[in-house]
Amino acid sequence: MTDQNNPEVSNSEENLNPVVTRSEHSPWMNIGIHERVNVNPLAETADAIQRELSKVVIGQTQTIDLLFAAILTGGHVLLEGFPGIAKTLTAKLLAKTIDAGFSRIQFTPDLMPTDVTGTSVFNMKESNFYFRKGPIFSNIILIDEVNRAPAKTQAALMEVMEEKQITYDGVTYPMSFPFFVIATQNPVEQEGTYSLPEAQLDRFTFRIKMTYPSLEEEKMIVERFHTDFSQKQSADVGKVVTPAQLDEYRKLIEKVYIRPELLHYIAAVVHNTRNNGDLFLGASPRATLSMMKTSKAMAAIQGRDFVTPDDIKSVAPAVLNHRIVLSHEREMEGHTIEEIIADILKKVEVPR
Repeated sequence: MTDQNNPEVSNSEENLNPVVTRSEHSPWMNIGIHERVNVNPLAETADAIQRELSKVVIGQTQTIDLLFAAILTGGHVLLEGFPGIAKTLTAKLLAKTIDAGFSRIQFTPDLMPTDVTGTSVFNMKESNFYFRKGPIFSNIILIDEVNRAPAKTQAALMEVMEEKQITYDGVTYPMSFPFFVIATQNPVEQEGTYSLPEAQLDRFTFRIKMTYPSLEEEKMIVERFHTDFSQKQSADVGKVVTPAQLDEYRKLIEKVYIRPELLHYIAAVVHNTRNNGDLFLGASPRATLSMMKTSKAMAAIQGRDFVTPDDIKSVAPAVLNHRIVLSHEREMEGHTIEEIIADILKKVEVPR
């Protein structure tokens, strides 16, 4: 006897633990899944991280989920937003929930590449040089105001973000797991800043544009902190997940089911950016892979072991908005990247 909604699922598979869902989607959706994946532990960890950060950060639920999805898929995130909307605070508190190393690097115009990666130091006792590792050698690295440093220093991040290693004086130094870079930048203060090159932007899985809180959220902020000027509640944020658990979750996400039609949908969305009259530059194949990986991660975070079109649409703007460039005509007309991405998602037919 088989399940009436899914004849490929046997009674033995029905006895698996039910999937915890944040949404109202049925965990079956009439798709042919041959092997169920128990994503309960991952979904519960995502919920626990949300609870810990909500002790201090009001709102930003989607941002926190995207940050966690990037960690789970081995990516990096560029946080962009106006001053004072908790970019740095969110990154620091997220790092507190992970039982791993954390370092913060404040980028400035006079920062040198060796200030980030490390340098050779002479040992007078032994009369030789040894490599002193820089602050990039950690697990969670917060780079504040990444666009303040010149191109030479930003280029120092190119190898480490993609290859997760540093090569210095012919010797390769690998990074430990997890290795996750969160960079922040301010989109309005352009004096004394250096635009990130497209090659470096492409190494960020997401560019998350944080916005001002709503009126209700603003009220909650002042109510919560009117007797806590120094935000002592930050000390209450505890550790939730270990590197070993993150490694298990990463392997689990690879098993999350995605229909071939949805894989083709992802490819069609990215391909449209390269054949679009509104765009001067389209997205790279790295964007295609990032969208596929993070849509799987978002499905697991929501408590499902299969991907839906909504998962893809939820990550598409953050995956694409820093990888595509508007045409001069559309830019002069006042159009935004977000408008073009929304238009592409409407035009490309969604598989049924």
